[in-house]
Amino acid sequence: MARGGRNRLDQPRAPQRKLLPEIDPEAFGRLSERVARFLGTGRFIAWMTVIVVLWVAWNVAVPDRLRFDPFPFIFLTLALSLQASYAAPLILLAQYRQTDRDRVTLEQERRQNERSIADTEYLTREIAALRIGLGEVATRDWIRDELGAMVREMAEHRVVFPLEGGHPPPGEAGPARTDTDR
Repeated sequence: MARGGRNRLDQPRAPQRKLLPEIDPEAFGRLSERVARFLGTGRFIAWMTVIVVLWVAWNVAVPDRLRFDPFPFIFLTLALSLQASYAAPLILLAQYRQTDRDRVTLEQERRQNERSIADTEYLTREIAALRIGLGEVATRDWIRDELGAMVREMAEHRVVFPLEGGHPPPGEAGPARTDTDR
């Protein structure tokens, strides 16, 4: 300690003794979940029923000197109250932890859904752009039609303007040649 009861910031604090032990909240939470999970089972109910029946049967059927909890069963009531007083907070703690996990899971799912929606919208826009682009792309049928139209147009022009050199185009028979033409 420095003067005036102030802590110095340039030196680490001395470890202080604590009255209560430090408990790892995560380990305690896992333990509470295991206990809560057990308390919610049929096995727990069956064991509790067996214990209570044996307790009552012992304290009713045995001689008075061997009874440890006579008829109003005060000790049994105290034991069950103690068990309930510990079980309720452990169950609540387990529920809070489950609620926190559910909240985190829902948040992750919400983010994933937002990403999926954004991706879907992007892909929808891309598909629309491709469809628009395909409307401007020459297809095989369109090219065949255009080439066929050009061939027809060329054939029409050849009839109108016959070849000037006198040679027929390949594949067409021209006038018969004689020896004098050579």
